[in-house]
This record gives sequence, structure tokens and C-alpha cells, in this order.
Amino acid sequence: MPAFSFEALDAQGQTRKGLLEADTAKSARSMLRAQALVPLTVELVQTGQTAAGGSTSLGQRLFTRPVFSATTLAVWTRQLAGLVSSGLPLERALTALSDEADDERQSHLVAALRAEVNAGSTFARALSQHPREFSDIYCAVIGAGEHSGNLGMVLEKLADDLEDRQALKAKLVGAALYPAIVTVVAIVIVLFLVGYVVPQVASVFAGTKRALPFLTVMMLTISSIVRNYGWWMLFALILIAASARWALTLESFRQKFDAAWLNLPLVGKLARGYNAARFAGTLAMLAGAGVPILKALQAAAETLNNRAMRADALDALVLVREGAPLASALAQKKRFPGLVSMFARLGEQTGQLPLMLQRAATQISTEVQRRALQLATILEPLLIVGMGLIVMTIVLAVMQPIIELNRFVK
Repeated sequence: MPAFSFEALDAQGQTRKGLLEADTAKSARSMLRAQALVPLTVELVQTGQTAAGGSTSLGQRLFTRPVFSATTLAVWTRQLAGLVSSGLPLERALTALSDEADDERQSHLVAALRAEVNAGSTFARALSQHPREFSDIYCAVIGAGEHSGNLGMVLEKLADDLEDRQALKAKLVGAALYPAIVTVVAIVIVLFLVGYVVPQVASVFAGTKRALPFLTVMMLTISSIVRNYGWWMLFALILIAASARWALTLESFRQKFDAAWLNLPLVGKLARGYNAARFAGTLAMLAGAGVPILKALQAAAETLNNRAMRADALDALVLVREGAPLASALAQKKRFPGLVSMFARLGEQTGQLPLMLQRAATQISTEVQRRALQLATILEPLLIVGMGLIVMTIVLAVMQPIIELNRFVK
């Protein structure tokens, strides 16, 4: 049964807003009049799909942000897990979350989910009607929880996974934030010195008819290039970036690029560890929820951002489908850390595959965090020293003619 948002007047003339479920808009107005309310507006709740059941338009996808961010989705899942685990029926839990939602769009989305559930649809199917908000993996885990009768426990695990993923991402972004700020500030300062300060100094010595030092001449040449061709250089950089972005949309080029990225000395290990932790954690969650291993492998492979590692995971899926153990299939793919196949082997031997895969994900993510913080700690002083050397070179280029002029005057 669809959900409708309404605005109506009560007997005292006060405006009331809310949501109700009805077969049609006409039925919704009749229900409001039965409650001694005068309907002003009654609109079908449309979140994620159009009224006709089709997907939202391209413009809506581009210019309308999703209802749930990664953080709010984790919080919402945790709240739903707490309500369901306490014994509250799913329909009442969704009603409570809809009523308590601060954001109107979120309230409408939850009301639409509740309407689908009340109409007899499974919760996983109701979620799948909104692919922009809930990923295929999210829906698959929920479906497995409904099938096994342990929806509350599965929601708890799903919330844990979302929170752990957000924590890892936040730590990696935090580690890279300071070096990125230092780099941007350094570039701005250098461009200002080269484009404005150095030419001003050059104009002072233009009438002395004395030969300028080599360092000053070199800096003046760079300054001239920046001033005369700076905008063309910026345009070229934008064109190169746009071309690279387009090339990365080509599957063959993207896979080669990602494979080469994994071979880089420092960031390659971080990328390999981050993707391996995400793969192992997702596979552990799906296997623990009762999803068949082949379907779990397929879903876990789709979460990998690195296309080369995704191809390896899909190759491992083929080997498992042909009868090979999961540990053996993963061990043949050298891009995955050996820790994943080792824990998978222990899990297969002990019958605790989800637990062992989760331990592997935890250990790998901890190592990724340690490496990222270590790299950031090393980069910070290196960037500061590098910026200092560049500024010192520019200052020397400016000061050398002044010193020589003073000697000439004396």
C-alpha cells in the first residue's frame, strides 16, 4: 500500500502535516475527512522511484543528494537493529523511525518502506526498490537475515560493518588531509612568489645594465613562463585530467591502471590492504548471515574499488564454483595478502569461516591504518622541508642581485 504525505486543517484551524497509507489519493483524502481534517494537499511519497515504478531521472540523480549518507545509514541501521532486537515488529520499528526522523526526505523514505512491508513485500525487496540508498550487498544481507529468522542479529552485524568501514575511511582521509593542505599551500605560495614577487625585483635591476646571477636568470625565466603561459598550462592540466578521467571509464585501461597502482612502493600496499580488508569483511558478513558462498563471493568482489583485485576475486569465484576450496582459490591470486587465504584455510578447517575472515579483515585494516599514519608522519616534515627549500631558492634568487649591487656601490 503506497504512502501519502498530507497537509490538512483541524477543527481549530491549525495546520497538521504527516504521512498515511492508502490505496489512492482519493482514499487518503477520505481518511483525513473521517478524522475531522480538511485536506489541503495529498501527495504520493516518491523516494528512489517515480510513481510509475521507473527509476528517477538523470537530473534528479545528478542534482539531488541521496537521503542517506554513509554515516547516517550506519546510524539508521543501528537504530533499526536495536528496535528489532528488542522484539518490536518490523512494521512498528519502521513507524517509530519514520516518526522520529529529523529529515523530511528520510521520513518519507522510511514511510515508503513501511508501506511496502505492510503490503506483503519482504523488507529486502522493499529496500531494493531504492537502489540509490541501499546497495545490493545491503539488500542481500537483509534478505539472508529474513530468510534465517535472525533479522535483528544480521542488522547488528551490518551496522558493525558499516561503522568499521566508515572508521577506516575516516582515518585514511585524516592521515592524508594534512599533507594535502600543506601541498596546496606550498603551490599557492610558490606561484605567488614566482608570478608576482620575482618580476617586481627584476624590474628594479632592469636599468643597472649589470649581468644578473645565474639563479636569478633561471628564476626570471620560470617566472616569464608562468606569467605568459600560466593559463594555457592550467588549461592543459584540466584537459589532461579530463582525458585521464575518461580513460579510466574504459574497463581495459582501468584494470591496467589499477594493476600498476598496486605496484607502487608505498600507496600500492595501502590500496592492496584497504581493498583486501573490505573484501574479507564483506565476505565474512555475508557468510555469517547465511548467504551462499558463491553469491557472497560475487557480492564481495563487487565492493572492490580496484579493478585488478576485482578481476582476481571473480577468478577465485570461478575456481570455487569448479570445486576448489576458498583458501586455495585466494592463495593463487597474489594481489590478495596471504593473510586472507591463511585465515580462510583456518576457517574452512574449523568450520568458522565468517569468524576467521572477520579476524583477517580486522588485522589487515589495523595494518593499513598503521601504515597510513606512518606515511603521513613521514610526509609532513618532508613537505615542510621541501617547501622551505623552494622558498629559500626563490629568496636567494632575489637577494643575490641586491647583494652584488651593494658591493658595486661600495
